[in-house]
Amino acid sequence: MSSRVARPALAAVRRAAPRTAVRTYAAPAADNSKPPIAIYGLDGTYANALYTAAAKQSALDPTAKALSSLGQILKSDPKLQGILSAPMLSANDKSQIVAELQKHTGGQDKSNTVKNFLAALAENNRLALLEGVCEKFDQLMGAARGEIELLITTAQELDNKMLKRLESAVSKSEYSQGKKLKVTTKVNPEILGGLVVEIGERTIDYSVASKISRMNKMLTEAV
Repeated sequence: MSSRVARPALAAVRRAAPRTAVRTYAAPAADNSKPPIAIYGLDGTYANALYTAAAKQSALDPTAKALSSLGQILKSDPKLQGILSAPMLSANDKSQIVAELQKHTGGQDKSNTVKNFLAALAENNRLALLEGVCEKFDQLMGAARGEIELLITTAQELDNKMLKRLESAVSKSEYSQGKKLKVTTKVNPEILGGLVVEIGERTIDYSVASKISRMNKMLTEAV
């Protein structure tokens, strides 16, 4: 995505979000095992349980790293998700799967928190939920660290210079709420140009596709 196309969108983000003073947030208490935000769904229920167990073991960070490794494996190997979703796994199958998954935790699971959790998923025939659990546990960790998710969608990949400028503009705005940004980028050619910024529960749509849609609506209403 050229800087000439991105600059108007960057300026629009700055105009839409007035600057505020950055506030600091105290780190959560070390002995607080309660999940920092509400996470829903069955995978959310398991993610909450794992968070509580890891917090009580003082193993939140290594557990998060282990789940991140598992999540990457699941995303890179679609066949693995099919295996985890198989309805007729024997006890031996489940044991072998848990042992194999344990190998992909990056050596982070010193407390065996993740190993025990995987065993519980297998026992309850819920291994298919693992990818969702990894994603929702990451959300819990982000909230615990005082982070807020920033998703930037563009029609073409952003260069690092423009990405840093966008991140800086949003971080100085009221949208960031004074929190650390956790930045993710996404390429979607269907937006045609410009960008879509999603931060927390807010969406700032400056895509070309959105502008065309609004123009078509105005023309239709004028007829």
